[in-house]
Amino acid sequence: MNFKLKFSQYNERAILVEWPAIIDENVLHDVLGFKNRIENDAVKEVVEVVSSYSSLLVFYVSTIGNVNDVFLRLKHLYEVQDSVKYLDTQTFNIPVCYEGEFAVDLENYSKEINQSKNEIIRLHSATSYTVYFIGFLPGFLYLGNLDPSLYLDRKTTPNLNVKKGSVAIGGKQTGIYPQDSPGGWHIIGNSPLELFDPKQNPPCFIKAGDKIKFDPISTTEHQKIREEIRSSNFNFETRLVDD
Repeated sequence: MNFKLKFSQYNERAILVEWPAIIDENVLHDVLGFKNRIENDAVKEVVEVVSSYSSLLVFYVSTIGNVNDVFLRLKHLYEVQDSVKYLDTQTFNIPVCYEGEFAVDLENYSKEINQSKNEIIRLHSATSYTVYFIGFLPGFLYLGNLDPSLYLDRKTTPNLNVKKGSVAIGGKQTGIYPQDSPGGWHIIGNSPLELFDPKQNPPCFIKAGDKIKFDPISTTEHQKIREEIRSSNFNFETRLVDD
């Protein structure tokens, strides 16, 4: 399925490719398919391709000379690409504790959307989420497919110290903060996992196109998993990957 794309020069060394500005899995598959095609087409002058919900930013090694020639090459590459063969995907079961200090906004959030805390947890953990892209912070997962009854605009006043591992909702999205940082999303839980480790290759084991399921755990289980991770006894394949 080919879309009508918009090509523009982002700066002297980058080209922006834009799809219809919607959160949609068909668009995502097309974005990732084209990203994969560029990366595997032996385009030596391309140094990096970054994806978002509905766009690609293609970075070149040196200053772009004739931008129209670059546009034509990218357009041709898009038009001749095969049907969706963009990447292998996995589904990950992410443990989340929705209790006590880990769910600092859950009480107010519950009142705002007029849903009980138990219903929020049930709805949030019942969905299979798509990873649309990773950004804002290294390892921050932007997840689509949130149940519409859980939609709530971001806070008007951001929290200056959102804790690492916080699971949050902002607008029509949910996500996980991979490190301590400011943030304006509503914190409803916390995952004990390390989502970003610069010493690993790749630093984030989850990629765009993968699926995420949240698995509710107790505070005791949360602590146990953290201890297993610190002591390198956490069995990644057994605990996280959904066959």
